[in-house]
Amino acid sequence: MKAETLTNGPPPVDVGHDAGMADPSRPSDRPPTTSTFDAAGWGERPFSGTRHEAVLFDAADLADLTIRGASFDGCTFRDCRFNASTLLDTALTNCTLVRCSFFDATFKGCKLVGSQFEFGDHKLMRVEGGDWSLVAMRGADLTEATLTGVRMREADLSGARFDGASVRDTDLSGANLHRSSFRGSDLRGSDLSTLDPLDVEIADARIDIEQAVEIAEALGLRVG
Repeated sequence: MKAETLTNGPPPVDVGHDAGMADPSRPSDRPPTTSTFDAAGWGERPFSGTRHEAVLFDAADLADLTIRGASFDGCTFRDCRFNASTLLDTALTNCTLVRCSFFDATFKGCKLVGSQFEFGDHKLMRVEGGDWSLVAMRGADLTEATLTGVRMREADLSGARFDGASVRDTDLSGANLHRSSFRGSDLRGSDLSTLDPLDVEIADARIDIEQAVEIAEALGLRVG
């Protein structure tokens, strides 16, 4: 299926079956993209309100942009820059984002269900609200990131680093936190029901009383 937008523009260029960077050994493999984004043809037109399906964005510079109400489904972003960009009520569902930089980027009320991040830069990234369920961010560096009120149910965060991050009031139920690190992070109000204190680095992390009881019970301690 070709890319569809709400504004007129040049037809997408067919790139065959290799653009999706498919890896059959990975359970999170994505279908191939069917078109590629033409940055020169797009020009300075805004992305707000546009729709894109199965499109490859290769080395696109999306830094310092404000994108509101856009939809990207099954797209692949490869070597793209989102630095200091702001995404509002935007959907990136079932997308693959490879070697993309989100340094100082902001997501507000966005939907990223089923998307996969690989080898990216997420330092100082801010996420407010939205649904990031089933997101895969294995080994991601989220040092000093800020996540507030985000739904991240069943997300794969194995090996991810949240050192010094603020992860407040976030739904991590069913999330894979195997060998992740939350050193010095603020976890107050978040669902830590799947956090194994013997498997996750939580030194100097800040938690509330209910979470402390939960973690103590996970260690086999009797509280009260």
